Amino acid sequence: MSHAGAPVGGLLVLVDPVARRLDGESVRIAKDVLSAGAAAKICLPDSQEEFARALARRGHRRPVIVGDDRALVRTVGLLHRERRLAEATLALVPVGPAGSLGLARSLGVPLSAVTAARAVLDGGVRLCDLLVDDSDGVVLGALRIAPVRAPSRPAGPSVWSAYRSLVRTLVRPTPSAAATGHRLRVEADGELLADVDRPVQDVAVTTHEDGGLAEVMVRTGDGAVRIRAKTVTVSGTDFRYRADAAMAGPVRRRTWTLHPSAWSLALPHQPGPIDT
Repeated sequence: MSHAGAPVGGLLVLVDPVARRLDGESVRIAKDVLSAGAAAKICLPDSQEEFARALARRGHRRPVIVGDDRALVRTVGLLHRERRLAEATLALVPVGPAGSLGLARSLGVPLSAVTAARAVLDGGVRLCDLLVDDSDGVVLGALRIAPVRAPSRPAGPSVWSAYRSLVRTLVRPTPSAAATGHRLRVEADGELLADVDRPVQDVAVTTHEDGGLAEVMVRTGDGAVRIRAKTVTVSGTDFRYRADAAMAGPVRRRTWTLHPSAWSLALPHQPGPIDT
């Protein structure tokens, strides 16, 4: 992790439409703090398309996103596809329910609108790794291929269906709604970690603070394997995966490659040692 001064020039404050609907007061506070400390252009797009257009026309202004994890991931993805991600330090003022800010928290962004806005004005900069897949999708923090869950039974069964279910249970126990495995082949930097002949119960890939390599974990019935790698390829039966805050897929093959220090994020300065 690298920290340096974050010079304040012109800011482009992009307020995510969802944040404006959910918490107008936090949005107002963020705008007031940022406008008081820097030349800030405030944009209030009404849709994701307007959000993308405003970001593309930012000029030399530094983007500040007021919104949740999805808004940050969307912004990084847009800048990556423009091939302009390294040009400017991004900043996030988190606004949204606590459950939508897990990525922000893991990146070290303060969840207070005031504190986060002040970090934009006088904080430092952290260089962050990025996972990019072969369809140009981005992952800032973690991706996971979670266990498959058996479908739950519909609520409100009839007396007759309940009776038949009881008979089946007595005659031949049925599988519970426990997790079942995927038939997947998982490779990390060319090393085979799992294959389709044995169910894979869990796959997790996370960026690492040290930079350069991702943390890869694959769990099967025989236990878990952990490795650091730059490239991860998963293939096999159709699978869905969670990339940061969003579900993606189904796909039959996907490769993720780690891009070290691919983007930068404004954060509060880390406390230094106390002089004695």
